[in-house]
Amino acid sequence: MAGGDFRPVYHPAGHDHELRVAVQDLRTGRWLSMAQLLGRTGDWGLWTQRTQVLAAVAAGSDVVDAWRTEDPHSLPAAVMHTRVSVERAVRAHRAGHPRTRELWQQAWEACRSTAGASPGDPVPWICLLALALLDEGGLMAEHRLPAPAPTLPPGPWGILAEADQRDPYNREAYHRMLQFLYARTPGPLSEAANFAQWGARSAPPGSAVHVLPLYVRVERYRRERGQERALDLHWVAEDAIREAAHALDAWFRHASPRHASPLDLGHLAHALWGGLQFEEAARVFDAIGRYWTTLPWAYRTPDPSDPALAEEVFLRARTRSLADRD
Repeated sequence: MAGGDFRPVYHPAGHDHELRVAVQDLRTGRWLSMAQLLGRTGDWGLWTQRTQVLAAVAAGSDVVDAWRTEDPHSLPAAVMHTRVSVERAVRAHRAGHPRTRELWQQAWEACRSTAGASPGDPVPWICLLALALLDEGGLMAEHRLPAPAPTLPPGPWGILAEADQRDPYNREAYHRMLQFLYARTPGPLSEAANFAQWGARSAPPGSAVHVLPLYVRVERYRRERGQERALDLHWVAEDAIREAAHALDAWFRHASPRHASPLDLGHLAHALWGGLQFEEAARVFDAIGRYWTTLPWAYRTPDPSDPALAEEVFLRARTRSLADRD
């Protein structure tokens, strides 16, 4: 269905039906579905993705505290406590809240405690990468370690290596590192671009790290807004088309839409559409189905804060990409 009655839906769980059920229960103050879901999630990549989504929902409530009170020896509950602590610290930092330092310290201690209790879990180390963003002055030595490649700057490479050791090329770990590099580079994005290319060159087939260069390209577009007509060439440049083709071949052809990040699918569809690769884009839109995200489509609008404008761009891109098959 290329247009007509089709309307996309946003849900943080995307196609992961079990996660959608747990999110719904969590929003009504119930934690049992979350506990059962995490109890049967054995894959580290999926574990990371599900705990991240659940923490974003749980951070505004005391549901995880209730779970820990009811089941104080539950390791998944301890991981979720760490996740929620980090989410709250990051939100406080973003809002300039006066309790940021206190929340940061609490979250850091939770990460270290959970890392000791669950030594094979990448999540505590990924959470430490998230907290590295709060160290704007680079005061902590672990955030200033030499990089593993000469084109990359100092940073929390030891923490990334710990996450990599537990779940190689974990999607969230590499995105957290990318966010750290964004914060270092308010102007040109050469360091972030070098990191994305470095990760994509070595990641195995099926890894979502292959999509990272598309995020950097969108971030560059976002920072250069105001010259939108000229920036249309941004997506048809030879290197842009090459990056989209690489993500399609190295990631999408191996990925399961059910557990793929909706953001990754959206960035790939956007890049292929922007590069006029409509037939390839149509296959990604099929995988997206009805579960879309406002980004990166919002950056193609006059007001990125208006989701209705983003939806218009998404539907226009989807309709054009599917048109040749209808």
